[in-house]
Formats: sequence, C-alpha cells, structure tokens
Amino acid sequence: MKDFNRKNLLFSLCGLNCGLCAMKLGGHCPGCGGGEGNQPCAIARCSLQHDSVEYCFLCPEFPCDHYQRNPDMDSFITHQHQLEDMKRAGEIGIEAYTREQERKVEILQQLLAEYNDGKRKTLYGLAVNLLPLPNLERILKEAAATPGFLEGTLKEKAAILTERFQQTAEEQGIILKLRKKL
Repeated sequence: MKDFNRKNLLFSLCGLNCGLCAMKLGGHCPGCGGGEGNQPCAIARCSLQHDSVEYCFLCPEFPCDHYQRNPDMDSFITHQHQLEDMKRAGEIGIEAYTREQERKVEILQQLLAEYNDGKRKTLYGLAVNLLPLPNLERILKEAAATPGFLEGTLKEKAAILTERFQQTAEEQGIILKLRKKL
C-alpha cells in the first residue's frame, strides 16, 4: 500500500507474525509495510487514519471490530493467535516480543534446514507459531539429548520432533492444524 512503511517486518500492524509466515519465508511477501509486493490492506489504511500507529494495540480503539472476526478459521497460520500475540506484545513490550519472534524464526529455519524430511514444513510452521518459545527450546534440547537422535536418519529425527511437538501441543490443548471453513 502506498505510503505505508514499517520498520518491524517480523510483526505486523495487526498482530500477524510475518517472520513466521510461509509467504514471507518463501520470498512471496515482504511483510506488513515492507514495500514492493505489499498488498492493499484495510488495517494499514486504518492505521494511516489513526495517527499511523505502529501496532493496533497502541490505538485507543483496540480491540476493534477487526478482532471480532470468526475465530474458528484461519486464512493462514499466523491468524490463529493474532489477538493473543497482539496482547502479549503490548504486555511485554515490542522489543521483548520482537526478540522472541527472532528466536522463533531461528528455530523454524533450523527445523526446516536440519530436520525436514520433505513432509514437515507445515507442521514445523504450525508448531513454531502456536507453541510458546520455552516449549520449543525444551523440545529441541530434549530431542538432541535423546539417545541415537543425532545419529538417526532425517526421517527418524523428523518423526521424533513431530511426536514431541504433537505431545506438547496436546498437553496444552493446542491443535497443530489450520482451522478451515466448513
């Protein structure tokens, strides 16, 4: 969108974790306010009309009608915790939240580079988006300490990580799937 630029391309104006989105990771989107390829956005227009707030949580009208949409479906994974992520950024501060997201991006890149057997990209993206950072770091540490993990095949490593992600998600009541329209 013309005249809409932002410094933080990891976390969008409306609370999407752009740095963890498959579109950004694949080079198909520059992220919210990232220039070329930046799509028209009603929320960006709203920001420009509200003193160009950097994040919706800084707007006196937050949470507005945008956050009242159907919470039972996702157009893509970063929608699932959009409101919760926006609130967390407001609570801990954008600098701390950005550091967490940078670490999550590192973890996702590591998972894709070292443990993707060709079938795990979606699952890893879901896990990194939906599970808290301490859980992700614990899972990686425990997996590396599992006897035979480091010597295992790529398929074996991916299966171990998948099992641990699924188990942790289940314990927390998280479903590692996109919610689709019925």
